[in-house]
Amino acid sequence: MLIKAVTVQKLSYGQVARRYGVSKTLVHRLHHRWLEEGDAAFRPRSSAPHSNPNRVPGPLQARVLELRDQLTADGLDAGPDTIHTHLLGEGHRIGRTTVWRILTRAGKVTPQRQKRPKSSLLRFAADRPNQMWQSDFTHWTLSTGAGVEIIGWLDDHSRYLLHLSAHRRVSGRTVTDTFTAAADKHGYPASTLTDNGMVYTTRYAGTITGTGNPNAFETLLALYGIAQKNGLPYKPTTQGKIERLWQTLKKHLHAHPATTIEELQVVLDGFRDYYNTQRPHRSINRRTPAFAYELIPKASPTAPDDPNLWRVRYDRVDPGGKISLRYANRMMHLGIGRPHAGTDVIVLIHNTDATVIDADGTVLSEHEIDPERTYQPQTKNG
Repeated sequence: MLIKAVTVQKLSYGQVARRYGVSKTLVHRLHHRWLEEGDAAFRPRSSAPHSNPNRVPGPLQARVLELRDQLTADGLDAGPDTIHTHLLGEGHRIGRTTVWRILTRAGKVTPQRQKRPKSSLLRFAADRPNQMWQSDFTHWTLSTGAGVEIIGWLDDHSRYLLHLSAHRRVSGRTVTDTFTAAADKHGYPASTLTDNGMVYTTRYAGTITGTGNPNAFETLLALYGIAQKNGLPYKPTTQGKIERLWQTLKKHLHAHPATTIEELQVVLDGFRDYYNTQRPHRSINRRTPAFAYELIPKASPTAPDDPNLWRVRYDRVDPGGKISLRYANRMMHLGIGRPHAGTDVIVLIHNTDATVIDADGTVLSEHEIDPERTYQPQTKNG
């Protein structure tokens, strides 16, 4: 239209610009494009820039795809979160979404069917490390065709894999030995959660009402004052965390076949180290289990009236920069500071001392609780 106004109606650039409400520069550019290209000038053109200064460099894109192939071949998680964590460790600055886009463009992402919304699931997790350990064992076949069993102990709060070992057969002695080995290294837990297998409990032995005598593991727990919890029969989702671990582990084992139980143990040790110290976990804010396990004080089988008992509370700082805490049957308000409004925090209470930290372990404030006051100011800034 603009070009015809100049060529057919013989209007000047200024007249065409005023008539159609555009700039003279645009009319001039379109006219000269028509003079150079002819009718091709009328074809629609993309307005996208010829170059993007923020585009991820080619070598970095290649590294993303290389890591994807490398982790997949090793039988490890190769999602955007894991690749992003590896790239950060190599000093690259790139976002998780950008990693996902690179994988998608390269055809590395397989579309999956719509799953149940995560918001509809009822989740639970222990408030502190060592507050509850989950345990289970699974079957595995060596490359020779021989069958073995693998037992694991997992911290419910941090997903830290406390113990992982292979055995010809898991017995009651295996359970007590592996539990004791893990406890000697990491401290005894306040409680355990397992299924109702005979190696863990005999409460259902004999009759459905459970008249069996305690086995060695139950006796050991009672000796140390450790609470024993068992999932409902035929409901493995109660031990969902360690059940999900088996899926991740077996994917890795398929990529590393072993012919002997000793070779398998070497693979298990390598997997445990990677799982604890390098693989990010979404349920713990994309931190590693080792980080989450050491972040706050650990629970232990302590009597409720013990003066050394720690309390842990999770909260979010309100718009006024405070959080609420019930202490000695009174509601207290701890002043954290308005700059931290909306921050998810962990409150560690020991007797009259309260320390507030964020998800990274940074101390935001410290308080000495005065039972006679409602508002508790900071005694020391974090």
